[in-house]
Formats: sequence, structure tokens, C-alpha cells
Amino acid sequence: MEEKEKNDLEIVKELLDTKQYTSLRQKMAEMNEADVASVIEELEEEDMMKVFRIMPKDMAADVFSYLEVDTQQYIITGMSEKDAAGIINNLMADDAADLLEEMPANIVKKLLANASAETRRDINHLLRYPEDSAGSIMTVEYVDLKENMTVEDAISRIRQIGVDSETINICYVTDANRKLLGTVALRYLLISPLDAVIGKIMHENVIYLNTLMDQEEVARQFQKYDFTAMPVVDNEERLVGIITVDDVVDILQEEATEDMEKMAAILPSDKPYLKTSVFETWKQRMPWLLLLMVSATFTGSIITSFEDALKKMSVLMAYVPMLMDTGGNAGGQASVTIIRGLSLGDISFKDTCKVMWKELRVAFMCGLTLAGANFVKLLVFDKLAIPVIIVVCMTLICAVLFAKLIGCSLPILAKALGFDPAVMASPFITTIVDVISLLVYFGIATSVLGL
Repeated sequence: MEEKEKNDLEIVKELLDTKQYTSLRQKMAEMNEADVASVIEELEEEDMMKVFRIMPKDMAADVFSYLEVDTQQYIITGMSEKDAAGIINNLMADDAADLLEEMPANIVKKLLANASAETRRDINHLLRYPEDSAGSIMTVEYVDLKENMTVEDAISRIRQIGVDSETINICYVTDANRKLLGTVALRYLLISPLDAVIGKIMHENVIYLNTLMDQEEVARQFQKYDFTAMPVVDNEERLVGIITVDDVVDILQEEATEDMEKMAAILPSDKPYLKTSVFETWKQRMPWLLLLMVSATFTGSIITSFEDALKKMSVLMAYVPMLMDTGGNAGGQASVTIIRGLSLGDISFKDTCKVMWKELRVAFMCGLTLAGANFVKLLVFDKLAIPVIIVVCMTLICAVLFAKLIGCSLPILAKALGFDPAVMASPFITTIVDVISLLVYFGIATSVLGL
């Protein structure tokens, strides 16, 4: 925690302990809403509720939107139905929908029953879209204008509804059927004549998102066009909402975390590490560990099948870990690079041949370099016979070649089949490469050494 946040936390705790509630209320009124939320997250549950009840009512909803989901649930369920409905009514519709998605159905029913009709309509509208789609993360609070409005009419409408909108920097122009026609920036409204018609000054070439677009693609569109907000339309190109850059930041964090967990062979979770129970953590990690353990038994079977050869040349066994680890590391390098390229849209299935040809050349160069360094080490320091050194070095080259080809091709194949390419990351690829490395190793040893 930063120094400022530590100081704020200490002050709040001291005011709570000494029951200086008026001073506490004044202190929070002077703080940024995000900082207040950070302080609340560090308090005991009982103090969370106390602070939330003391804070000025006009900042309660803003602070609430910055809290972690489990903290939001604890606070909202501890309030009276009237106070809870007040928070829901003052939240942006997308934030309210995210909260209610995570709550038990009986609590959601009570909250919606006490919420305003407009809030219920907006939340139900968002909840009907598939999870992780543009429709599920958009907000319906935006400024819409008609093409026949004058600038004066537009500014008047912004003053009327702008306070409840997610952003007023960009206004969206629609026709009588809500079909998106164009956009107009607030700065153009401010410098245009008051009698100018919106249809004449609007920007008609609009970049928009579809309600069913996956959130990863949404993030890529924001990255491509560098917008702070983008409109969302349905299949009939009717404007139904907008997505702002703060939502995209959340998407990027969520997707990056999910990919990292999958690449580490962990089932994804949407909870912070310290707030995930031991049992939940066990459930996330155990399935992949079991699968990888069972698949790893193949390496034991291969070693057993070459037991007679190992008895004749036991020194070969000493280099099995090095060969397997090097192959696994090489495959992991390739897979991580390709998975990132797939996520950013830089690589697609049609690029498979280009990717494999490039990785083949990289693998050959890496394999030769590693084999050369290993040759010197085995000859000078380990003082092995030349035939044994040749076996180890040839296997090293082959292991790196196979590893990089597998590491680059499996994620692309997974993506083409509709699976998350992050699943085909280091642990899974390492297991496959281990098996291939051993087969190659003992195959070369049998041929070269005549075992």
C-alpha cells in the first residue's frame, strides 16, 4: 500500500476508535472515492459497515463501485432494503448488473423490487446478454442526440441528462428508430454556432461494436482505434449502449489473469488470491495436477522399456533431466510467444506455415548453440567418450526442434478448434515434449552405441 493510503487508513482507524464520527465524515468527504474504497477494503467487516454508513450519501454509490465484489456483497446485504435500493439506483447500470450477477437470486429479487423502474429495466437489459460479451459489459447511460437538433438543443439536452451519463465527451446521433448515424464531440458543440444542425456537423464514419462481440475483441478494438468510448449496437445497428475505457482496463486485467492461470495449469478464478479459500484454491489446482501426473507416467514407462540399454550405459540416465528440462523450456518459450500473438490478433490459423517455418529456423539455431556449449562441457568437464557426447548433443538438437514446433503449433490448433490457446501452454506442452525427448534420446543411443 502506498504511503498516502497508509496514512489515510491510520487516520480513519484512529477516528473510528475514538468515535469522532463527524471528523471521520469530513475526512472522507475530502478524499477521492477510489482512495476511500481502498481504505474500506483494509478495515474489519464491522468497521466497513460503520464507515459506509457514516460517509456522505452523495459519494456512497461512487465509492461502492470501486469496492471488490465480495465487499460489495457484504455491505449491500447488511443494509436495509431501502438503503440498498438507493445504492443500486445510483450505480451505473453496468456496475449494478455486474454486482447482481454475483449475488444469490433471493437477494437480487429483493433489490430489484425496491429499485426504480428505470434501473430495473436497464439492469435486466444488460443481464440478458451472454457473459463476457460487449452487451454484458456496456452501460446504457449515454448522451444521444437527433440529427435535426440544433447545437443549442444538444447542449440543453447534455445539461439535462449528462449528469447521469457515463461520459459526455462524445455524443451519439440516432434517428427515430435509434439507428446509429454518427457521433459528435462535445468540443465541436462548444465551438459551433448555436443554430448549426447536428446532422451537418456530426462525424458519420462511426466505428462501433456489436452486442455479441467477445470482450477480448472489444479490448483489441479499443487498442486499435485509441478511443476512450465506443458505441454498442444490436444486429439491426440500433444504439443500445456504450463501453468506456475504464471497462476495457478491467477486461485486460481479467483476461491477462485468466491466461496466466491457464498457462500455469490452474482453473481460472475471479477472486483475489488472499480472498480465495484453501478449499477453492485446491479445487482450482487439483484437476490439472492429476491430469499432468497421469500423463507424466508415460515417461516412466519409456525409461522402463529401455532398462536393459541403461544397464549397459548407465551414464545416459544422468542427462535425462537436462534434456527433458531444456526441451520443456524451449517449448514453453514458443508457446508463450504464440499465445500472446493470438491474443493480440497478430497471428491467425492461416499463418501456421509461416510460424512453423520461422520457429523451425529459430529452433535449429538454438539447438546448435546449446549442443555446442554442451559438447565442450561434456568433453572437458565430464570427460565422456565421444560417442556418448554425440548422442546427448544430437538429442538436444532434436528435442529443441520438436519442442518449438509443438509449442508453436498446438496453441494455433487449439484456437482453430475453438479452445483457449492458453490451455496449451507450458505444463501441457512440457509433458508431450518430455515423452518425445526420451524416445529420441534412447532411439539415437540405441543406433549410435549399439545398445
